[in-house]
Order: sequence, then C-alpha cells, then structure tokens
Amino acid sequence: MNANTPNMKPGHRKSVLAKTTKYPVVIAGPCSAESEEQMLKTAFGLKKLQGVSIFRAGIWKPRTRLGSFQGVGTIGLEWLKTVKQETGLLTTCEVANASHVAEALKHGVDVLMIGAHTTVNAFLVQEIADSLRGVDVPVLVKNPVHLDLPLWAGAIERFYHSGIRDLGAIHRGFSTLDNAPYRNHPKWDQAIELKDMLPDVPMFCDPSHIAGKRSLLRPVSQRAVDLGYDGLMIEAHYNPAKALSDPQHQLMPQELGILLQVLNIDGIDADGTRKRVQLEELRKEIEHLDDELLDLLARRSKMSSKIGKLKKANVGDAPQIVQWDQVLEGLLSQASDAGIDKEFVQTVFQEVRKHYAQTYLYKA
Repeated sequence: MNANTPNMKPGHRKSVLAKTTKYPVVIAGPCSAESEEQMLKTAFGLKKLQGVSIFRAGIWKPRTRLGSFQGVGTIGLEWLKTVKQETGLLTTCEVANASHVAEALKHGVDVLMIGAHTTVNAFLVQEIADSLRGVDVPVLVKNPVHLDLPLWAGAIERFYHSGIRDLGAIHRGFSTLDNAPYRNHPKWDQAIELKDMLPDVPMFCDPSHIAGKRSLLRPVSQRAVDLGYDGLMIEAHYNPAKALSDPQHQLMPQELGILLQVLNIDGIDADGTRKRVQLEELRKEIEHLDDELLDLLARRSKMSSKIGKLKKANVGDAPQIVQWDQVLEGLLSQASDAGIDKEFVQTVFQEVRKHYAQTYLYKA
C-alpha cells in the first residue's frame, strides 16, 4: 500500500467478527431471503451448529439480467428481525446504497456487508461510508469481482476514514479468464497480500462463491482454515432444491454441520501454508511465462521462415542483413539493465541463432 494507508486498529469493544477461540466465526444462511418460513426453518437448523453465530440472507440481489430473481426487498428485513428474536443469532445482509443502509439499520441488522458488485464502484462505496458516519456497526467488505487488490483495500479504507472501526474483509474469489474448477478463482495469494497490508482486519472466506458447487466446499473451507482465516461464510438453505438462487452450492443445515465437524482446526501452521500457497502461485506464474516464451519462439520461427522465403526469391530491395554481433551487444546491454545474467542471455540467443541460421537473418 501507500503512505496514506491507515493503521487500522479495531475499536475498544469486543468485535463479533474477530475469532476468539481456535474455531472460526461462521456466518451461514440462504443466498436469498424467500419467505419467513424458509428463513426460520433454516435459522433453527443453523442455531444447533457449533461456530454459527451470524445468520445471513440476501435481501437485494444484484442480478445481471432483468427477469432474474432480484430479492424480496425490505420485507426480508422483517424476516431477519424475526430470526434474531426467535433464535438469538446475529444477522447480516448486503447493502448496495445509502437507502439500503438506512433500512437495514432501522430493522436492527447487526452486520452490514458490501458486495463484490458494489466494491468495484468507489462512488457507491463512498456513499455508503458517508451514510455510516457516527454509526457503530460492523462492516464486512467483499473483494471486487475482478482481481484488483488496491480497489479492495481502498474500499476498506473508505469505511475506516468514515469512523467505522469494526471492519472485516470477505474473500469470495475473482472472475478470471480461467476459473476452472471454481466458480470464482480463489487467488489465495491476493487475500494473503491484503492481510499483510491490513493485518488488523479480520479475514473471512466465502467458500460458496469460490466453489460454486458442493463438492469443492470442504477443500476450499479447509484451505481458508489452514491459512488462519478468522471466519467462514457458507450459504445454507433448509431445502436447496427449492432455492430461488444458487441452489447448486447451498447446503442443508445438517450438511453444513457435517462439513464443520470434519474441518481440521488443530495444529494449523498458517505461516507454512501461506508459504506453500505463495510457492504454488509462483510455479503457476512460471508455467504461464513458459507458455508465453514458447508462443514467442513459435512466432519468431514463422517470421524467420518468411524472411528465408523472401531471400530465396532474390528480392531486390530487401533490407540490409542485421549484424549478429550488433544485435547481441544490444541484447546484453538490455540484460544488464534488467538484472539478467549476461552469460545466460548469450547462451540462449546463440542457440536461437543456430536454430534459425537457414533464414540468413544474421551474418556469420
């Protein structure tokens, strides 16, 4: 980050977002509020589970296409209020503008979440942050849809500057060119980097939106626990088959209970896992660079072949042949400026020259 990054120390009161035992804080509930019956049946099932302390439900849904289920709106906040009264669970929902904030606070929502589609818009984030000046409420900020670490950190900073001290981050994965096998690629190294930038901000993982399917929920959740995350947010529905949104990754409360029971939370080596994650990402990056290098060599081969054909055709006004010694001298100078070993560069380009000698691009 830059010199303006605040030292985000939490407030004096005990935070509902901070892990107080070795067991992570668990936020759970349906992707969308659909009915009071659905909310209560799900909530009573979740209340029995160890670690579940906050009930979540989508009230306003940021759908891409018209005609998709957009959420039930304010009536869902009444149902959230009933859930809190009947079960004692704290409640949370996403807010996407100042009017959502006002309605959520009026209905006693305990934790506000900033969704991925809102985090990408600095104007909306600032509007929400301004509406919370003087309000003491926890705020969880999801990473933006696309990989943009400064945007994620900047959103959290805006809330800190507005006076919010009980802040957390939600890692829900990123939309990349190749997300397979995930719905949203986790890019664990990005969450680690944010944690290094803002060490006092609790980190939550949203395995549901990273995985996109039930079969990946356990390994994603375990990786988050291994990395020392403070909490998990997992979508649950008393009858996922009837869910109006994202039925493919929601769990029944009893299924979530089994998942939480099988998580290994003992003997976690978060620092060791972080290093392994960073090594994994570096290896993947090298693989991508190897692919790019191969592509460049293939393109160069095609160019050399074209030059060779033109030379054989005795093109009268062909440009003067490049002097290899001059080219190599320039390459070695660039290598020195880039901090690359000159001997390595010389060896590589001598091999390239040999391979494409038939093109007569260089004089011997």
